[in-house]
Amino acid sequence: MLRATLSLVLLVSSAHALVHVYELSLPSVEQQIAEEYFGTDEAGGKAMTGRLSNSWRLMWGFGAIVAGLLVDRFGARRLLAVYLLGCAAACSLAATSSTQSSLFVAMITMGALASIYHPAGLSLISHETNSDNRPLALGIHGIFGSAGISSAPLLAGILLAASFSWRQVYWTLTVPGAILGIVFVLQALRHPAIESRREKSVTDTTDDQDHVDWTSFFTLTVMASVQGFVYSALMSFLPRYLSGAAEWFGVAKSDGNFLAAGVLFVGCAGQALAGRFARSSILEKQLAWITFGNIPFLLWMAYANTWDRVPAAGLLALVHFMHQPIYNSLIAKYTPRHRRSLCYGFSFAMGLGLGSFGARFAGEFQSDRFVYGALAAVAALGCLICIVLCLLNRSHRSLQRIT
Repeated sequence: MLRATLSLVLLVSSAHALVHVYELSLPSVEQQIAEEYFGTDEAGGKAMTGRLSNSWRLMWGFGAIVAGLLVDRFGARRLLAVYLLGCAAACSLAATSSTQSSLFVAMITMGALASIYHPAGLSLISHETNSDNRPLALGIHGIFGSAGISSAPLLAGILLAASFSWRQVYWTLTVPGAILGIVFVLQALRHPAIESRREKSVTDTTDDQDHVDWTSFFTLTVMASVQGFVYSALMSFLPRYLSGAAEWFGVAKSDGNFLAAGVLFVGCAGQALAGRFARSSILEKQLAWITFGNIPFLLWMAYANTWDRVPAAGLLALVHFMHQPIYNSLIAKYTPRHRRSLCYGFSFAMGLGLGSFGARFAGEFQSDRFVYGALAAVAALGCLICIVLCLLNRSHRSLQRIT
């Protein structure tokens, strides 16, 4: 990979890390929010924060379709600046909210602005890489994303332990968004052309992934909605789930954030492994095996009671996050370059938009055994869809050999 390409990948990946910090900031403080509004009514508080997370994620997903169109029109660098500066402003709105309604408005606004990232960032990376180095670039991109995911509960845990309120946590999060947003403003000024339409990189002539396979693409997005349901349910309440393990270790329930940070850090290893072993000729099979690998660990999470919640959740994170470089490479494989940002937007609308209802589902039930057992069944459905995807592409390869 050329140095200029690597530098761009690292910069975009930093924005990816931050979007997941914003995503996981709510799960990291949701117990404090629930306690402020519902006191000792734990079921009512969890149901409210489940709806709050659902609202954030719904906008994060479906906003990506509009974001994809805007990226095609105005360019990825400009839209990345809007996302970063906008999320910084939305964090200040959350920090100053005084009612449930104003908090919902803040989270909906933040989710809508965060929805810009994936179609803009992934499109920019896909245009600057080719089929040979794209899995590695997406692996790096995924590692930063997992680092952002694990950093959110870690940062929140540190700040809460230092007697910060959840509102002060959001004030703190305004700073990195503002700084990185200014960096992308400068990037946009240096690249005034609309890069999503005309941007040419040195890798363009070697890119062999500019064909269309809409049947496989739409099958993949159906699978994304299933996988997104599991992801949304898991991420929205992971610190709460691990608070039971925290008590076994003799620490406060609020220290579930630190355990969640450790568990999610394991996801970085999954991203790295997937980036290394991804092979364009067997991506569909690899995705099927990864999806199948979620099932036993979700079942373990359903029946874990104390210390074993940590290894169960950690192993799930290792396997679950492997799907991202594979999945994003498949989108690039099935879609034309000139519509890739829109395709990423539609894909994330399915995965993060429809999948967002997993958060609401998990918030409505107090039984972890029921919630994670049901998620294992959902993962099994996703595995079946992956098998269909494998069969579709085996048929396509057979037709290509005949013709």
